[in-house]
Amino acid sequence: MAAMRAQPMQVLPVAPGSHLPMRRYVRHPREIVTLVVAVVTSLLLLLVAIAEVTVAIDEQRMPDVYALALVFAPLLVWFARGQLWAQQRLLGIKLSPGQFPEAYAMLVDAAGRSGLAYVPDAYVVLGNGLINAAASGHGFRRFVIINSDMLEVGGAAREPDALRFVIAHEVGHIAAGHVSYWRILGTFASQWIPLVGSTLSRAQEYTADNYGHALAPQGARSAMATLAGGKYLGRSVDVDAMADRAVTEPGFFVWVANAAASHPVLLWRIHALRDRRRPGRLLWRPTEPWLWGTPSLPGAYALPAMIGFRPTPLPGAVPTQPVTQDVPLGAVSGAAGTARRGDDGEGVSEPYPDATAPTAVPAPIREDDRWKP
Repeated sequence: MAAMRAQPMQVLPVAPGSHLPMRRYVRHPREIVTLVVAVVTSLLLLLVAIAEVTVAIDEQRMPDVYALALVFAPLLVWFARGQLWAQQRLLGIKLSPGQFPEAYAMLVDAAGRSGLAYVPDAYVVLGNGLINAAASGHGFRRFVIINSDMLEVGGAAREPDALRFVIAHEVGHIAAGHVSYWRILGTFASQWIPLVGSTLSRAQEYTADNYGHALAPQGARSAMATLAGGKYLGRSVDVDAMADRAVTEPGFFVWVANAAASHPVLLWRIHALRDRRRPGRLLWRPTEPWLWGTPSLPGAYALPAMIGFRPTPLPGAVPTQPVTQDVPLGAVSGAAGTARRGDDGEGVSEPYPDATAPTAVPAPIREDDRWKP
């Protein structure tokens, strides 16, 4: 009897390399630099590990356990990824047209609009109250893991846009190459070096957030609110107030807490999703608050434009009316268009402009438009 094989991933009708224009557009500008540092550091540690194992064999003693782990890293990484994939297949609920069809439609939409040539597998696993999702791979297989509590957040009675953003974020990790076996192997040892591995991880998370914002901008607010307050209190969270605090929470231990984290600290992450003029901060906290008054013109944004967040008003100033404007949201090869949305975040996103198309020259920010204490 022929051996049974896992079903292949669904193929999408896109040209090879369709994911590259968008990837260049939304990748964090420091990601490649931190990746090179992580790879070089890992290679140096591997040479040290090989030397340690060689000396230990000559001295007829047991080599250092960390040195052995580095030498056998290709096998360890391959085995761990294969085991993780098997666990999801055996324990998880696989998204399909007949199993959680709304979430599956979000997955197909994110894969197609990010330029992938296939739809990654996606599994819902028991979260036990933890709001989380992840992306990984094994061989040529790519898959997304979604905790059941995150899917509850995305139910029709709560915040489906938050789930759409999270799925787009995880698909972004796949489209950006973050789950590649060779990338994981090449940066394996850097995770043991302070700042090196964690800084690369934060850069990759900002890149994935840019994917999420480009593909599902209307879900950025609710997704961050859910991460801050959970699936029940999320609707009560003022994410604009949290973004404001990113500028007013200084200190050495604030820096240490962020530098040691695999993900950007939540205040900085929300600030980066709101202020689309510049990429998220990796090591130093944001210093310039968001503009109050009329937002900048769409061409003034370096990243997919701010959607759904409200400008911070001056204390005692007359609140500005919601501004509705045509803003570029991101880029997908082979599609063009804009989405018309208001500051209240209502509306439906349209196809995105091609990243290779010329963009407007950023308009200078007037002194009157700057935030003032």
